[in-house]
This record gives sequence, C-alpha cells and structure tokens, in this order.
Amino acid sequence: MRFFVKSKSNAALANICKPTVDRWQKRYKSAVDAYKQAKDMFERTKKTADAVLIANAENCFKQCKQEKDALEIFKKDLGSFVRFYEFMSQIVDYDDKALEKLSLYARNLRPLLRETFMEEDGIDLDNVTLSHYRLSIIKKQDLKLKEDAGDYKLVPGDDIGTAKPRDRKEELLSQIISRLNELFITDNLTEKDLVNYAYTIRDKVSENAIVMNQIANNSAEQAMLGDFGKAIDDAIIDSSEAHQNQMMQLLSDPAKAAAFAKVVFDLLKSA
Repeated sequence: MRFFVKSKSNAALANICKPTVDRWQKRYKSAVDAYKQAKDMFERTKKTADAVLIANAENCFKQCKQEKDALEIFKKDLGSFVRFYEFMSQIVDYDDKALEKLSLYARNLRPLLRETFMEEDGIDLDNVTLSHYRLSIIKKQDLKLKEDAGDYKLVPGDDIGTAKPRDRKEELLSQIISRLNELFITDNLTEKDLVNYAYTIRDKVSENAIVMNQIANNSAEQAMLGDFGKAIDDAIIDSSEAHQNQMMQLLSDPAKAAAFAKVVFDLLKSA
C-alpha cells in the first residue's frame, strides 16, 4: 500500500488520487455549469407566464440541482465514512484489509475534492485548521448518573452516508454567528443580539452610496482600504444615537410606547 511508505510526499500521495480527482472535478464542473444554465432558464421562463414552459424549466432545474448535490454529498460522505471508521476501528477489530485501504484512500482523497462556489454558496471551512479557541460557561448541570436509574444503552450510528445538501443561508448564518462569538464577550448576549447588531450596522453602511459603489467595483481588499473603515465607525455611532433617540421617545410617551408595542406584536404574530 503506497500510503504506508513514510518517504511519500504530499504531492506523491495527491498524484495517486489524481485520476479520481480529475473525474470528480470534471463531472462537478459540468454539473455546476448545467445548474447555472438551468437556473437562469427557469428564472427567465417564470416571466413568460407560460405554465408548460415553466414546468419544463423547473423540472430541468431540479434535475441539474440533484446532479450537483449528489457530487457534493459524495464528498461529505467520504468524510463521514473516514471519521466513523477511524473511531470504530479503535473499538472493533474489523480484520479487513480492503476496508482499511479504502479508509486511507478516502482520507487522502476528500481534501482534494474542491467545490466551485457560486454566489449563494456559503464558505466551506472543512480544510481550515483550528489555531485557538475560547471556552465560556453557559450553564452547569448535575447529571446524577446512578446504576439503578434504568437501562443504559448505546445508540448505534445509523446516519453514515445520509448527508443532505446544506442550506446555504443557514450555513452562512452559522458561520457569521461563530465569527461574532469570537469577537464579543457573549456572557450577556444572545445569538440574536449579535446577529441583529451586525445587521443594523450593515444597513447603516448600505446607506453610504460612496462606500457601496467602492464595494461593487473593487476587490474586497481594495474596498476595505477605501472609505469602508470610516463608514463602519460612523454607522456604530449613528446606530447608537438612533437607538438612544427612539428609546427616550418611548420612555417619555406612554401612548407612543403602547403603539410601538403593537407594531412589535404584529411583527411577532406575522413571523
């Protein structure tokens, strides 16, 4: 097994996986191109109000999405298999050389399967290395485990190979929350507090036409060197003043506070 040779470089190991990587990437690129075309066609046919055209375009779009999702799921399932096998092989002696070889091959293959991200895609953090972390106590709980408290049974893993396409918006929101948790001391802040504040500052900055034009017409690195930094500072100050202004109006006028409470109630009810 060439993966066991200690002198093998990463490049040599990658070369072993190259035929499979090339096949996967070729199929994935083709699937992504077909997905984009089908999505564009579906969006255009929706404007025609022709039910037959819309139905055909929608079916084509769904088929292309399934093909793209299948290749992404294959990549995820490789990772699931490797993690599960490496854990279980410490407990159970499978005595199966073919399974061990498959695990080694899958472990080296998966990082080489790189997806092409589209505009709605989130950020794949699978290959990011953890450099540091911070622990915060959320709550303490005494589990009070006792031998006579009932049957203790291990639930077997049964979800290997059952990956599903991720929801892009949920994935992106999860990554935003994770980044905000790194920035702030969160002892007295909820996830909604963090996200809502970020959205407030975002909306304030979006009111600055010069900054938005710089963002639209430059790379991220260039745009952040322009007026963006000052716009962020201004947005933080302005949003604080705006919230303070509204708070004082509500606290000083019971009728206004009651009307505002009704607005919030209606928003909650319609959510």
